[in-house]
Amino acid sequence: MRKAKPKKRYLLPDPKFNDPLVTKFVNTLMFDGKKSIAYSIFYNAIELVEKKTTEPGLDVWKKALNNVSPAVEVRSRRVGGATFQVPTEVRPDRKAALAMKWLIGYARSRGEKTMTDKLAGEIISASKGEGAAVKKKDETHRMAEANKAFSHFRF
Repeated sequence: MRKAKPKKRYLLPDPKFNDPLVTKFVNTLMFDGKKSIAYSIFYNAIELVEKKTTEPGLDVWKKALNNVSPAVEVRSRRVGGATFQVPTEVRPDRKAALAMKWLIGYARSRGEKTMTDKLAGEIISASKGEGAAVKKKDETHRMAEANKAFSHFRF
């Protein structure tokens, strides 16, 4: 086991919006170290969102992330030979990471032609409170609610 916890690494803000959250999102979106391609996909998707919704694209994206981020999740906890799904609150950094992962994952599985279109579509639907990523969050909350009886096993 480690003696000391590793230091938290902080990301540099992105060049266009000057927001470290955007950099984190682009890093999650990136494949094979192609960061410039990931940035262009994200920026084009934000522009597309602006055209479709006539609202600032970054605000719509932040609203979408907020709608997708879960408050509680279930974690497996082994107690005396049995495994229980124990509902626990999600840390803020994990909340953002899960929201990004779900938003990008469900955007990739959409039916549009390019990744820019897929991402823009998922962002718009998530900001309205619908779409697959929001459904995943609701499913996670429902699972936590169903296993509320085991919350006394929390660690």
